[in-house]
Amino acid sequence: MSLHHVELWVPDLAGAVRSWGWLFAELGWEPFQEWERGRSWRDGSVYVVLEQSPALSSGTHDRLAPGLNHLAFTVASRAEVDRLTAAAASNGWSLMFADRHPHAGGTQHYAAYLEDAWGFEAELVAAD
Repeated sequence: MSLHHVELWVPDLAGAVRSWGWLFAELGWEPFQEWERGRSWRDGSVYVVLEQSPALSSGTHDRLAPGLNHLAFTVASRAEVDRLTAAAASNGWSLMFADRHPHAGGTQHYAAYLEDAWGFEAELVAAD
């Protein structure tokens, strides 16, 4: 068994597609579905949905509240973490924990923690 999909409700679909769409493309994920209020990307059989639902109760995501904290993705190498981190700011992402980057998760953990404009976090973890 494996994860089937994750759905993120976003307050601004166009803005979220800009940042997340860039990240998914860089990670090698493929566009999967598209409809008026949503988009999805997949990697194999697992997919992630961004949807701007009319039932949203807030305009931002609070990763510190109960619920989703972040999505973590494995990337090929430390060099790839560095490359993506360097390009992230011009694609709608802010580097979190900059004072501890790239070891914010510990000395043996090489990763970038990125946050989009609505408070969603993506972690990019080096496989090597």
